Amino acid sequence: MYKTEICNSPEVLNSIIELRYDVLRKPWQKPIETVTDELEDSSVNVYIQSHNKVIACGRLQNNGNGVGQIRFMAVDSNYQEKGLGKLIMAKLEIEAKALHLNSIELQARENAVEFYKSCGYTIKEKSFCLWDIIQHYLMTKTIN
Repeated sequence: MYKTEICNSPEVLNSIIELRYDVLRKPWQKPIETVTDELEDSSVNVYIQSHNKVIACGRLQNNGNGVGQIRFMAVDSNYQEKGLGKLIMAKLEIEAKALHLNSIELQARENAVEFYKSCGYTIKEKSFCLWDIIQHYLMTKTIN
C-alpha cells in the first residue's frame, strides 16, 4: 500500500524538511533550520507520501570508512504504528548496501530505542542529551 521513494526534487525535499520540523523540532519550539545541514545534497533522502503529502522520511549520509549514518527519521503522528518507519529503514539499508557501506550508525532518541532494536540495531553507548531534554543512544548495525 505504501511505497518508499528517493527524493529527487527541491519541492519534495522542502516537504521532507517540513515533516522533520513538525515531528522533530516544533514540539520543543526549535527552529526549522535545525532539521537540515550542508550534507543534504550528498545524502539519500527516502520518503513515503500519501495524497501528495510526505508522511514519513529518513536520511542516509556516508560518513566515510564504510560507515553510513541514518538521520532525521520522522513519521507523521497520524501515520505512526503502521510500519512506515520500518519501510523507510529497509529502503535506507538497501541504499547503504548499494553505496558499499559496511555498517550504519544512528543517534536514537530514548523513546525510539526499541523501534531501532526491532530493526536489528544495537546500543553502542549512551551519547548526548539534546537540549538537556531528550537522551540519545548511539546505535549500530552491520549490513555487509
